[in-house]
Amino acid sequence: MSTRDQYYHQGLSHFAKKESDEALAAFKKAVGVDANFADGYLAMAQAYDQKGMIDDAIASINRAIALNPKEPLYHTSLSVFFRKKGMIPEAEAEMAEAIALQRGS
Repeated sequence: MSTRDQYYHQGLSHFAKKESDEALAAFKKAVGVDANFADGYLAMAQAYDQKGMIDDAIASINRAIALNPKEPLYHTSLSVFFRKKGMIPEAEAEMAEAIALQRGS
């Protein structure tokens, strides 16, 4: 297992225990090893969300989307974060994008 994956799995373990700070530290190390690790940015976004840091979650998931714009899960996550901020039109647009990607449109 690569160092990136070791940090990622450590982060997932901390995240599952609601140890958000430790999870974030591990996820940041994972993307530090591989700046193109889109799932690492998704994981960071989820950890920021767990801490209630929605703006940081949005920034992280946007990085994942920039790396892999065709991944529906990233757009779904962004939709959820937008909804939490009350940004309903933006949330609906991202959900529509996720659905279109799932359908192969």
